[in-house]
Amino acid sequence: MITIPLGEAKNNLSKLVDEAAAGQVITISKHGRAMARLVPAGKPSERRIGAMKGQLTVPDDFDAPLPDELLDAFEGTAR
Repeated sequence: MITIPLGEAKNNLSKLVDEAAAGQVITISKHGRAMARLVPAGKPSERRIGAMKGQLTVPDDFDAPLPDELLDAFEGTAR
């Protein structure tokens, strides 16, 4: 872990970001006190939107009305 004063961090931000991206943890200090930490962002999640495209199907009757007994159970009513 590297500790660097704020003024130096402002002047070398691009270089520090590259170092953090490479795995280095950088602490930024102000008046000798740790104020912030620059850390690697990490790898993106493997899950992504649309990953199952073409693998799922929606039945033709998906939006058909529910049977009365099932509808009553959802609504809590009896006919």
